[in-house]
Amino acid sequence: MSLVSCAPPFPSLGNRLRPLFCFRYLSSRQGCLLRRQSDVGTKCGLFYVEELGDECFTFLTKCQDPKACTILLRGPSKDGLHEVDRNLADAMAVARNVVFDPRLAPGGGATEMAISVGLAKKARAIEGVQGWPMRAVSDAMEVIPRTLVQNCGGNAIRTLTALRAKHAAGEHSFGVDGETGKVVDMKEYGLYESAAVKVQTLKTAIESACLLLRVDDIVSAKRPQGEGGPGRRSPTGKPAQMRKTDNMVAAD
Repeated sequence: MSLVSCAPPFPSLGNRLRPLFCFRYLSSRQGCLLRRQSDVGTKCGLFYVEELGDECFTFLTKCQDPKACTILLRGPSKDGLHEVDRNLADAMAVARNVVFDPRLAPGGGATEMAISVGLAKKARAIEGVQGWPMRAVSDAMEVIPRTLVQNCGGNAIRTLTALRAKHAAGEHSFGVDGETGKVVDMKEYGLYESAAVKVQTLKTAIESACLLLRVDDIVSAKRPQGEGGPGRRSPTGKPAQMRKTDNMVAAD
């Protein structure tokens, strides 16, 4: 490893890496076991400090069999940088899910429209109120392709009608182009999404809807006029108390 002398206010490499825990921290990143200061540099080709903007960064490059890397993000503002950081973390999480579960689903609202058409067909075969939940979920699934069309400035009614006809004919890979708003084949377009993320999203949405449907009413509390908040005393000198309204709560 090429050692770079750091001028003040940066301490030397020996002063920075003297504690044993620093050795072990570097060893976990470089794939080697550092027991002595002389072991530093056996796996790293170049170590240097570079100033970027108002901050200085330490770089360990040209490593043999590296097991970790650092992604350096820069932006014009903190808010924009935080947004890029969040989007990158979400993208890496999706990539990790694809590695563990390689199943893919067509994007562009194709999966949601296929579910919508299938549930609507099954709901028509059920008589009575039993088919209403399926019909409601079927209508909710069309929100994704409708939003994509609206974001492109297209005609949502015509596009959804054409997309619904494609899926009714068995062409379940057709979705909405996010740039033009047209109906295209996602297989040829090359747009896929992680099936694990899609399944978890649908589970969370349905569970949240079921949780809200189980609540018939809510409990609300109203503070009497002239009384303070919890722990405070009213003008009469007595501790303030909360009293419930006539609302009742009932949850299955």
